[in-house]
Amino acid sequence: MAGLVLADTGPLVASLRLRDRHHGWTRTQLASLRGPLLTCEAVLSEAFFLLQTVPKGHDSLAALIDRGVLEVRFDFQDERDATLRLLRKYSDTPMSIADACMVRMSEIHRDASLLTLDQDFVAYRRNGRERIPLIAPW
Repeated sequence: MAGLVLADTGPLVASLRLRDRHHGWTRTQLASLRGPLLTCEAVLSEAFFLLQTVPKGHDSLAALIDRGVLEVRFDFQDERDATLRLLRKYSDTPMSIADACMVRMSEIHRDASLLTLDQDFVAYRRNGRERIPLIAPW
């Protein structure tokens, strides 16, 4: 698979949690991707929290960052207004800050696909009406 890929929380956690039902699928996807995966601090915060009970989970996620497999390329302060607009628009979902950042990143990186396990991204739209290209197991 080619092109830029944005990484949501679910696949990062599933790739490092052996008993996750999406572990195998996620590992296969990650093995087929080139270049760094792009993400935001909110996704990293969620992932580190969810991996706190996984043996070496924090170390493994940190290693992905150290090796350049995962890069943070989102500045919330620069994207504050657009991100908060998304949170307000999808307040009935409810949308997390990580989801809002991922949608905003998909608007900024128009050619990117989003690697996710979260079905809410089927409903979210970038730039008001556009579907977000997804890499998902469903």
